[in-house]
Amino acid sequence: MKKQDLATEIYRRLEILYPDAHCELDHENAFQLLIATILSAQCTDVRVNMVTPTLFKKYPTPKHLAKAKPEDVEKIIHSTGFYKNKAKNIILCSQELVATFNSEIPQTIEELSSLAGVGRKTANVVISNCFGINYGVVVDTHVKRISSLLKITKNESPEKIEQDLMKLFPNEKWGMLSHLFIFHGRKTCIARRPQCDLCSLLDLCPSGKKNNG
Repeated sequence: MKKQDLATEIYRRLEILYPDAHCELDHENAFQLLIATILSAQCTDVRVNMVTPTLFKKYPTPKHLAKAKPEDVEKIIHSTGFYKNKAKNIILCSQELVATFNSEIPQTIEELSSLAGVGRKTANVVISNCFGINYGVVVDTHVKRISSLLKITKNESPEKIEQDLMKLFPNEKWGMLSHLFIFHGRKTCIARRPQCDLCSLLDLCPSGKKNNG
């Protein structure tokens, strides 16, 4: 099967399997998703969702968070790990939003990536989920691992994997693609105990077929 046809079939099956695939970081607006995504580095979405209600109740807007004391923010986000650096970044990011963007969340990769604590991955998450604009594909650990197992990329770096996926899948599917791969990685193709015998992609997966005869 040609890679393009393989990609089409992978997407079709995952879409059927996970019709409710979505961003699992709780948020009510783009600002909340931006901050939550920064906090999600080296941390689970579940853990982030435990701390953000308290954080956003106290600091509901960029203006509020921009004026926050680092030690106050650190106490709230402590359990997400790397809390000192994350507190510094989300406060500085909020200050930059107020000063440069009038507290509005920019809608381009370049502008968003100029903010403290924001890289291409975070920018893609916010722009895709909040504005419906697909500049690229979010490549997290699940997307990286599953793309490698399916042999639709030979690359290791997220940047190069993203480029490979963008060539294989049409633009309008880039945003949902990452959600589908993430759901698959969390529910079926689990890193330490992949359920290949239950996987609807088994016949398309060289790694699964190799490990399951």
